[in-house]
Amino acid sequence: MHQSVLLQEVITHLDIKSGDTVLDGTVNGGGHSKAICTHLGKEGRLIGIDQDKDALERATKALSECAAPHSLIQENFRNLDLVLQSIGVKTVDKILLDLGFSSFQIETSGRGFSFQKDEPLLMTLKASPKPEDLTAEEIVNTWEEEHIADIIYGFGEERFSRKIAKGIVEARAKKHITTTGELAQIIIESIPAKYRSGKIHPATKTFQALRITVNDELGALTEGLEKGIQALSPGGRMAVISFHSLEDRIVKNIFRQKQKEGIVSILTKKPLVPSREEIKENKRARSAKLRVIEKL
Repeated sequence: MHQSVLLQEVITHLDIKSGDTVLDGTVNGGGHSKAICTHLGKEGRLIGIDQDKDALERATKALSECAAPHSLIQENFRNLDLVLQSIGVKTVDKILLDLGFSSFQIETSGRGFSFQKDEPLLMTLKASPKPEDLTAEEIVNTWEEEHIADIIYGFGEERFSRKIAKGIVEARAKKHITTTGELAQIIIESIPAKYRSGKIHPATKTFQALRITVNDELGALTEGLEKGIQALSPGGRMAVISFHSLEDRIVKNIFRQKQKEGIVSILTKKPLVPSREEIKENKRARSAKLRVIEKL
């Protein structure tokens, strides 16, 4: 069961009122949206976006009793301007972006997000990728060693990026790498033996780097933040939950820049983090950080 992270903090800091128009740019299974709905009343409106078709199906069920009018649209939040345009909405009062991957996507999508299962090496959020869409399989089998090392270091902050890239290139020379299990094993064998049994699985950072690259997550985040701030009405608020330092840095820097320009005011001097109780109940919450701004 997927648990929505920092749920109470999101509701409190977005200060959702009856009659608000709220955009949930990463609706996922609808956990946050369901809670938002209870505050909107019949006069409010909820717009949910997700590029994952399976997530929208789960959200539709979760929101079956939502009294407020709501639209669920399959799209990446980087295109939220086009979504709003398509449904005739000029501005919104509140925006939420929860950048976390759900347990459903990791455990049941079958698209290769987890190194704990042997699945096709896709790592794309698209349920039916087209032949021209980038996949993790294409990266590990065709990209140059140096390029692979660069993304593992840059997007995974992996200290053994060069060793892992070398291991991948040597392995693919013998056999095309097609599954997550094969890749995880190559990563384990590529790093020094004494680092193979730490708290974090040796493949964690490389898998993160591949996923970010395949889905252009940081590019989408930058674009989504810019367009989201533009779409907010004066006094409107935006809350963003990030799960690793690369995301959090982008959110922090864009918010600071917009505050300098006199466009927004930052409401969270330091990011809000989950309580010990929440982390105990949901281990995935441990790295979450929430930042909130208000449009001036």
